[in-house]
Amino acid sequence: MTHDDIDIIGKNVKDMYGTFMGKVIGTITDIDGSIQSVGIDCGSQGLQQIQYEQLVVQNDVVIFIPKWRLDSQRLIREKQLTLRRLKALMDIASDNDHMKEDAEIIHEKYKSKLATLDETENEIKAKLEERLTELDDEMKSAKMLVFDANVQCKSNEISETTFDHVKACTNEVIERVSHEIAEISNVKSRIADLELEVQEISAPPQQNIQESAVSYLETPEPQQVVQTILPEAPTEPITPPSEPVKVEALPTFEAPSEPEVAPTFPEPPQQVTQQTPKENNDDDWLARMEVQ
Repeated sequence: MTHDDIDIIGKNVKDMYGTFMGKVIGTITDIDGSIQSVGIDCGSQGLQQIQYEQLVVQNDVVIFIPKWRLDSQRLIREKQLTLRRLKALMDIASDNDHMKEDAEIIHEKYKSKLATLDETENEIKAKLEERLTELDDEMKSAKMLVFDANVQCKSNEISETTFDHVKACTNEVIERVSHEIAEISNVKSRIADLELEVQEISAPPQQNIQESAVSYLETPEPQQVVQTILPEAPTEPITPPSEPVKVEALPTFEAPSEPEVAPTFPEPPQQVTQQTPKENNDDDWLARMEVQ
């Protein structure tokens, strides 16, 4: 154990957001003298053994880094490096055909590495979701404390000063929880972006449907001219068959005959004769008789 390692004993431990966690009371070292874990007295939560890699020693305080943050950062760093190497390998293989066999061996190695990282990624995602559930419960508890303190203040159980003090303390908790939730959301977004890059590299190249449709429609003019030419008639003489071809007569159906209708012509107009009234004829007959 070095002198710097001994100096951490007795120092206060805080999280990344400044919340007090406890005090360092001892360390556990490996056979080579390196520190494996640190014992922290967390009060009512008891003595906790924290991995030394999760602690950042500063002048007067030790900062605690949550495990999910270290694991996610390691995953993102390794996956980004693996993707960069895969892209470089594909560029080398495309430029040099004689190196494709050698590149294939290394390509399988990196694909195996990505498969291992995918398993680690699923474990980290589960831890992130579990941590989000814990933070959501802490947020609800802090808001409930503020609400209950407000009720006590309105009912004159506590003073306004006490309520303001409770409100200030709970706001610090809510702010810390909000920062951690935002950081987890940022980590999940970066992991999702890396998943898309892996899918783009692993997916086989596909021709764009729109480009293929355009290339199909844009037929060269010579080809269009050839397609519009009708087929020529056969030039070879057609030899008649040696035997007569029997053609079966198909039954014919006669349509029912309708009776013929004689054409009708319009009749000529008849002459109309004007008839004299009967009374005038009687008068003429009496006149003739008197004359006789």
